Amino acid sequence: QVQLVESGGGSVQAGGSLRLSCVASGRIRTIVHMAWYRQAPGRQREEVASAANDGETYVAAAVKGRFTISRDNAKNAVYLQMNNLKPDDSAVYYCRAQGVGLRNSMAPRDAWGQGTQVTVAP
Repeated sequence: QVQLVESGGGSVQAGGSLRLSCVASGRIRTIVHMAWYRQAPGRQREEVASAANDGETYVAAAVKGRFTISRDNAKNAVYLQMNNLKPDDSAVYYCRAQGVGLRNSMAPRDAWGQGTQVTVAP
């Protein structure tokens, strides 16, 4: 089994910063792809940033230059450093792991975290 736990959300003023963390637990050998998504009330869930295990990263245009994604493969963790936050960034942020290779299992799996709330006040 794979479980993802997010942390680091909170409430900040516009222009402030937050650092989100996501740690995957289980009998994990590898995680091919890890990503951050967000969903605001009344809006569709969208991908914010992602990082592959080969070092390639993606950051959505709306947050480019403000958000940075990073991984610590030894800890099966992914982080999202969010700077210069704007009210439009307010959402529940979710961690996702894809292509999770488990010991004693031949089929890779996909997992989602429960989400962490980010609120940015004007």
